[in-house]
Formats: sequence, structure tokens, C-alpha cells
Amino acid sequence: MSLARGIDPCLEAIASLDAQIQAWVQVSPQPSTGSGLLSGVPFGAKDIMETRGLLTEYGSPIYRGRAGVEDADIVTELKKRGGILLGKTHTAAFAYVTPAPTRNPRNLNHTPGGSSSGSAAAVAAGMVPFALGTQTKGSVLRPASYCGVTGFKPTFGLFSTKGVLPFAKSLDTLGFFTQWPRDMLELWHALDRRGEPIDAVVLGAPDPMPAVEAPMAAAFQAALATLRRGGVAIRSIDIAGMLATLVHAAHIVMCYEGARFHQQRYEEYGARLVDLADMVRFGLTIDESQYDEARRHIDACRQKVAELYKATPVILVPAATGPAPAGLASTGDPAMNAPWTALGTPAIAIPIPVGPALPLGLQLTAAHGQDGVLLRTAERVSDLLHAT
Repeated sequence: MSLARGIDPCLEAIASLDAQIQAWVQVSPQPSTGSGLLSGVPFGAKDIMETRGLLTEYGSPIYRGRAGVEDADIVTELKKRGGILLGKTHTAAFAYVTPAPTRNPRNLNHTPGGSSSGSAAAVAAGMVPFALGTQTKGSVLRPASYCGVTGFKPTFGLFSTKGVLPFAKSLDTLGFFTQWPRDMLELWHALDRRGEPIDAVVLGAPDPMPAVEAPMAAAFQAALATLRRGGVAIRSIDIAGMLATLVHAAHIVMCYEGARFHQQRYEEYGARLVDLADMVRFGLTIDESQYDEARRHIDACRQKVAELYKATPVILVPAATGPAPAGLASTGDPAMNAPWTALGTPAIAIPIPVGPALPLGLQLTAAHGQDGVLLRTAERVSDLLHAT
């Protein structure tokens, strides 16, 4: 799907499909405030992003009916470039783990992932050409993998998060969903971001593999084999152990920062915050020395990975531990994504061909600031994987 898609087909798709999928909190197209390469292109915004005059409920019944008073910076930027905010998409409560009502468009009996549940599902169902999400651990890349679309987490700090409900200040990152990498590259250019044309880069792939489920392990190895047959150079790198330690460090940082940001909310609402209340109680038991140790470990890993990128400018890993879990009780495991969020590197999840099976994604990562190289490589890799 190209980004060049008008409002009417999107509204028709929503009217036809959303009663079952429940991707949207509110659908109310807002006028653009300028013109540009996104003129007339509809998009959805995750419901932790402030939007003037539209609902901004943080995915929680506590805030039901709350309306925003101004637009988040990213919404303002998109509208100035001609984009039309179509409405607000469901999120796990406070962008944590309490699931939204959204179902996976590929199989309604499975989770779409989270916390950017509605944005991923809306794009996967063809309701909107692109949508906004956020990622603190794996809240963009994992839903993209589960729903069979493309999810992109740019370099940390590249886009302003003003007007977006924080969780952990050193991890929170804006993200985007599109159907395919070529659409993401189109969006990137529409935002006046550029990447120089690149020659083929050497890719890195973990050996041994990180701990993933059998379907993901098989699909990942099959993808590597397809790329090698297509002439792509892939070098084995030993990162599985480091990734596991980064998952733990990211969890400590997230809970320490998240507990202190949400502490006042917890004191006001207590158990009504559900899973977030448990996180705050745990996070407040983490002392500053544990937090500082986790931050130092992440910094040390960042230096190691920077060296790896010199030889393998793009590193491939699974985009999730497996296919979307059955049911809506869980949004899934972010273990494949949390390390790259902690490192602040750009990362993108793209669909792997799996036939009629539940979707699986391939995750590509690159060094800080190499977002354009990453997007161009993702487009090339996708073309090879999906060549007929």
C-alpha cells in the first residue's frame, strides 16, 4: 500500500472492520494545517499522544472522556506537512501491559501486541496508510511482527516526544507503522529526512540464536538463507548473551524511571491502575545504585555494539520471540526489542514470508543516526524476501 490513499477508503475500511478489530478509540478526521508530501494522507495517533479536541484517555477507564487541549509535537509536524489526523488508536493502559480491546487483524483470536496495539492493527487491516506509536521496550516492533506490517523505531531523541505521555525518559521513543518498508521510506522522505543511496552492506546475524520459539527460529534461518541466495553477505556475530543482559538492564531502567514518573498517579488511584500499580510498587524498591549500574551496563554494551556496526553496518535479529500469542490477556514478550531500545539504535521490523501462518517479523538494526541506511537496507531485504 502506498501512502497516497484518501480519507474515504479509510473510513469505509473502518466502518466495515473495526467493530471486530477495535483499533480505534475515536475516528474524527482533523484538517491539516499546511501542505507538503503528506497532503491528504490520513494517519492515526496512539492514545497517549495529546491531540487538541480529540480524546486522549491513555488507554485507561480512569481517564475516559478526557480530551486533549493541544497537539503533540509529532502530530503538529505531520499536520503541517498536509497529513490528516484520522483519529486516535487504542493503547495498552498508560503504554504499559494492561491490554487494549484491540484484536489482531490476521487472526481475531490472537493479540496484536502492545502497547501500540491499535496503530499496528489499523495499518494491518488497511484502515490507514500509516500510524504513530511509541516504544519503551518493544511497543512498536513487536506489534508490527505480530500483525505482519512494518514498524520503525528511529534513533532515540530524533523526534520530539513533547505532548506524549512519558513512561521512562531515557527509553521512550516515537515510532511509525506502515504496510511495507518502501512506504516507511516514503514517509521518511515526506518528513524531510534523507538517507544517501547505499551500496550493499554486510549484515550481521546472531550465532548462537537468541532464545525464540521454534516457528520464529525456523523463519529467521529461512530468511537468512533467502538473502544469501540473493547475494547478500551475512556475517555471524555472537550477541545472544549480551542481548539477554540488556533485557534485564532495560527492565530495571524502565521500572525505576516509570515508577517515579507515575508515583503521584499511583498515590491518587492505587489499585485502579491495575498492572501499572504493580510496576510502581516494584520500581520504588529499586535503589539508585541498581539504576546506575543498569545504566552503566547499557553504556558499555552501546560501545561494544558500535564496534560491531563498523564491520556489519546492519544487524539482523528476530522481531519477536514468536508469533502473536493466543487470546487477549497478554501483549507478548518484548525481549527481542528491549535491547535495541535501551541502546537507542534505530530498528525496523519487516514481514517475513510465512504463507497462511501467523505473521512473523525480521528486525534490522543500525548504528545511531544511520536511520536512512537502515530504511534503504530494509527495503532491499524485503524485496529479496518477497520476490516471486
